[in-house]
Amino acid sequence: MNWIIWSLLSALFAGLTAIFAKIGVANIGSNLATAIRTCVILVLVWVIAIATKESSAIATLTKRHWLFLILSGLATGLSWLCYFRALQLGEASRVAPIDKLSIVFVLLFAGLFLHEPITWKSMCGVGLIVCGGILLALK
Repeated sequence: MNWIIWSLLSALFAGLTAIFAKIGVANIGSNLATAIRTCVILVLVWVIAIATKESSAIATLTKRHWLFLILSGLATGLSWLCYFRALQLGEASRVAPIDKLSIVFVLLFAGLFLHEPITWKSMCGVGLIVCGGILLALK
């Protein structure tokens, strides 16, 4: 059940992110806002990694680790740039539900690349998420 608690905390902070980011991008460029946010995250996460002594494992990383962590970082950065631009142009309550349609892509990619099962239950859930996202975005 630990993963559920962490997942709920992630959702809570993601919700706060949308509100804080919407206020933060007012009257400034979305790319600058993303750059500032990224610097804050960089410092925060390195402080945590050093404090928990996880940073000492950096020497054990393989080329595969580096490749996929770099690809993940690039995907995250592009996602944030697009998200901040969308927040700058639209309402947070409409942007966030569309952003959360990433769940559809996660399910698809997890099935294709990680060979995780795609069941009728997960497809029904994704269908409901898509419908909900569309309904919230259309207001």
